[in-house]
Amino acid sequence: MSVRDQSRLTWLLLTFSLPTKRASQRVEVWRKLQRYGTVPLGNSGYLLPRNSMNEERFQWLATAIRKYGGDASIVHVQGIDNISTPQLIGRFVEARAREYQELIRHLQKFSDIPQPKRVLGHLSRLRSRFQEIVEVDFFSSPLQKRVAELLTNADAVRLRTKTSQRPRIDLREYKNRVWVTRPRPGVDRCASAWLIRRFIDSKARFAFARQEKVPRKSVPFDMFHEDGFGHRGEDCTFETLQKNFRIRDRRVKVISEIIHDADIADEKFGRKEGYGVDEILKGWARQGIPDQELLDRGMQLIEGLYHSQ
Repeated sequence: MSVRDQSRLTWLLLTFSLPTKRASQRVEVWRKLQRYGTVPLGNSGYLLPRNSMNEERFQWLATAIRKYGGDASIVHVQGIDNISTPQLIGRFVEARAREYQELIRHLQKFSDIPQPKRVLGHLSRLRSRFQEIVEVDFFSSPLQKRVAELLTNADAVRLRTKTSQRPRIDLREYKNRVWVTRPRPGVDRCASAWLIRRFIDSKARFAFARQEKVPRKSVPFDMFHEDGFGHRGEDCTFETLQKNFRIRDRRVKVISEIIHDADIADEKFGRKEGYGVDEILKGWARQGIPDQELLDRGMQLIEGLYHSQ
């Protein structure tokens, strides 16, 4: 969630206090502050760039603190007399850099994890952590692209750990199946669901589950599951499905490039259309739209994109 116009940048400051007996709630609040990407402002409170999402998060947290018997205030700050805007931005950049560097250290050791199952679980956790950091990378750290590249390389390493090649796909085996993906579908998963429904099985059903709770006999996608379809090498899930099911359609090829650039963010094809779709889906997700409705809306967007080619 990048904050682009720094000339009009304002801040949100959360100040609060909790009764000393509320130790567990204090830890809970601290963890939320970490997840939201705040930086401490001395003993004054916790700071975030002002936008609708951050204001909503602080409002929610302030309400929780008051329910715990504490006091909380949210202050709109134009500037701080002894800290310049570039210095404040620098604190956020430094905080995200530390988090990205921790991921980089793990990813550089990735090839030292020999067991396929451990590789799958480890990579999934690292990718999830990366998405969490990107969400609060308000000032677009240059390390973000470096971590994305390392994740792509790590996925290639995972593929090399397999001792046998995937057999030729029999399309009949994928009819009338339930396809499962992670909650809160984004651009790659919505596009992949559209591809499945339009070219693989018009009666396909979709469900959502965590990595460790994939139902038996379902088909996982975009879950880094050994028996499913996900990122492979430099390909996003949409590209993997397109290639595995040999979907030869000119407009699908164009969409695969659009989804790749929006999901991987490596500008491989120079396609910008997908960024708008991605931002719309993120906006709907932040409105609390249920997973199934979010997926259906995303599929409708991709259908429109298909007919625009």
